[in-house]
This record gives sequence, structure tokens and C-alpha cells, in this order.
Amino acid sequence: MDFVKKTSHFRELVDEQIAKVFELQRERGVPEKLVEVMAYAASTGGKRYRPVLCLTACQAVGGKVENALNAAIAIELLHTYTLIHDDLPCMDNDLLRRGQPTVHAKYGEDMAVLSGDGMQALAFEYVAGCLRDELTVEQRLAQVKEFARAAGPAGVVGGQWKDVFSNGEFSKELVDYVHHHKTADLIICATVMGAIAGGASADVIETLRAFAFRLGVAFQVIDDILDGEDPAKATELSILRIMSEAEARALAAKLSDEALELLAMLPKVSNAKAEDSREDLRTLVEEQLKRTL
Repeated sequence: MDFVKKTSHFRELVDEQIAKVFELQRERGVPEKLVEVMAYAASTGGKRYRPVLCLTACQAVGGKVENALNAAIAIELLHTYTLIHDDLPCMDNDLLRRGQPTVHAKYGEDMAVLSGDGMQALAFEYVAGCLRDELTVEQRLAQVKEFARAAGPAGVVGGQWKDVFSNGEFSKELVDYVHHHKTADLIICATVMGAIAGGASADVIETLRAFAFRLGVAFQVIDDILDGEDPAKATELSILRIMSEAEARALAAKLSDEALELLAMLPKVSNAKAEDSREDLRTLVEEQLKRTL
């Protein structure tokens, strides 16, 4: 069974909770149009990759999924905000995302900017503990620090900055930086916050951080390979600007092998749900790589 099917219960849980986010905004008296635009952005057909990864990582270390829900919602809201702003005319100027009009194409640039700002703020509210859970103060603080770093100039904002201002000059250093910070940082953050919520030790958290870095970079390398023949992306930053497709496939395979090796280093568990989630993570790595075959 594939990763999407095996984790469908997590995806349904995230969808249910994301819907409640916007119900809460209506109860708070937030302008209806603003709620509409944010809800549209959050419901345009995504696979909920990052929040599902967060919940899976939590369970993989023996934790209760309910304790990772705040983090899972937060990472999805943050990711959605980055997509709204990434699509803007001053950034990538994309009119379609997942076959649907982008937020600025449907509602206008002003509403897109403000809805993205709103989503980012909501993300921090959730990672700070909007829903009741059993996290300690220390766990919550660790999650907030992880989240803020990934969201900020040393994370996704810095990655986007380098991408926007690359001026068509591609180097290995630049591509590595953008792949790490624009893409992998949110995948790392999702995984690490899940591990924190699950009560993982410092050593396990760092092993999963290294795993998620390789998973995230491989994710972007594979996307670059799949986008390689798309004329609309001919001028975009890509791994194919600095190496051949065959070399890129070899890099994705190497990163995937290293990710699997890191998973194998995790301490043994007697918890059946934890072992199932570790198998789900292995499945994710393998299926992601198969997209290049």
C-alpha cells in the first residue's frame, strides 16, 4: 500500500482541523471575505505532505498523535502562506496552482498579500498551543523556536530571497541553499516538531532532523527532474542548471539511501503503531524516488 493510502487517516484528521481553523475565525468576527480567501488557499487540493509527516514522526517515536496536532496545523498554515506569496506577481507570478487559480489570480493581489499575512499569524497561534494537548512548557518552547527559525530569514524567507534575486546566475552553492531553505526547512521543521511532540530524546530528534534534510532535498531534486521538460519553467532555478538529469537522478538516489540508513539507526521500539509509522516513512522515501523512474 502506498504512503498516501496508508496515512489517509492522518490526512482526514488534518483536513477536519483545518476546516475548524476557519470556523473559529468566523466566530471571532474576522471579515468574511478574508476567511473565504484563506480557506480557499488552504483547500486547493494539496496532499498535506508536511502535516502528515509531522503526525507520522510523532507516532514513529512512540508519541500520541493528538499531541502533534497543533504543530501539524501550524506547518500547513505556514506552508500555505508561503505558496500564496510565492505566486504573487512580484515573485513567481503564477496564475495556476494544482490546476486552480492562484489566490491573487482569483481575488487580487491585495487580498492575496493580506490573506498570506493572516495565515502566517494563525500558524504561530497554533504552534503556541491553540488546541489542548499534553506538551510540557519545554516541548512547546522547543517547537516554537524550531518553527520560527524555519519560517524566518534563516529558513524559507532566506531561501525565497536567494531564489528571487538569483538574476539567472546559477551555481551549486546557490541551488544547494535554495533547496535546503526554500524546500527542505519546512519538511525538517514538520518532522522535528512531530518528534518533539512525541517525547523523543535529543539524539533521536537529531537523527530525524538529518533524515528530513535528505528527504526534503531529494523531494526538490525530484521535482526539478520532473519539471525539466516544462517550457514554462525553463528560466527557473533548478538542479538541472548545474548537472545533467542522470547526475540529478543519482543524487536523489544517494539522498534517499542516506535517509533510509538514518531511519534504520533509530532505537528499536515495541510499540506497533510506532513501527508502522517508521515503515510509512520508509515507504515515503522509496515512493518519492520512484517518481523519477
